[in-house]
Amino acid sequence: MADNQIVVSPTWLLAHLNDPQVVIVDCRFSLADPQLGKQQYQASHIKGSYYLDLNEDLSSPVGKHGGRHPLPHPNDLAKKLAAMGVDFQKTLVVAYDDSRLAFASRLWWLLRYLGHDQVAVLDGGFAGWQQAGYTVTDVIPQPKQGNFIPQITTELVVDIEAVKNRKDSPAVVLVDSRESDRYRGEREPIDKIAGHIPGAVNYPWQEVTNSLGYLLTQPEQRQRWEKLDQAEEIFVYCGSGVTACVNLLSLELANIHTGKLYAGSWSDWISYESAPISQTA
Repeated sequence: MADNQIVVSPTWLLAHLNDPQVVIVDCRFSLADPQLGKQQYQASHIKGSYYLDLNEDLSSPVGKHGGRHPLPHPNDLAKKLAAMGVDFQKTLVVAYDDSRLAFASRLWWLLRYLGHDQVAVLDGGFAGWQQAGYTVTDVIPQPKQGNFIPQITTELVVDIEAVKNRKDSPAVVLVDSRESDRYRGEREPIDKIAGHIPGAVNYPWQEVTNSLGYLLTQPEQRQRWEKLDQAEEIFVYCGSGVTACVNLLSLELANIHTGKLYAGSWSDWISYESAPISQTA
């Protein structure tokens, strides 16, 4: 994937490591071991990187409804971004992880949701940076003083009521981003109920990148979504609103700007006893 407004290469980032208008954020995380990402960051990261934790920084506390990773409070995340030196709509934020953009894309989407379009993901992630032979460090950067006042882009997100009321409209496509066997209800390693939202089509998020974590080319991204490019709205969900953001990134790369996140996703949907489920392809 060539450098563009939402993707940068390790080579580009190396050339901009000391650019005061670039802030790098390490988003590494493991759902199986929630402390692992922070430990990895403390041991080794790209020079100048700050760290944001999926549970502590990129989500708010879990409630009865809202899913396993509810969206963070905008002002809370804004304060953390400001402490990294991020100036609203001025500083380019570059996010990376080591999970095929699963968590970097969450930050990418959240920043756009907060009204900050100056955000990109690092193609190939931390592994790509290391494979390029670029140096890493364990030095934690000092806090800085930025100015980040969010302006919420409400049209980028939908809730369960919007999904229920509009998912069967001819103008709307509902996309399930999970692995195909989870979509079909054959396997469910996390949530208490298996299956998918009736009417959803399956576009597994892992198909956005290759096995090494590099994004497919823009023509390949466009081809991936060609059946949906006429939809007026594309509602995208996953298990908890995290990996769905990889598909939303893919839609943007395909020049399709109608994607919206069902933030609570499957884990929110099944928290309502009245919500129907499907376990067929």
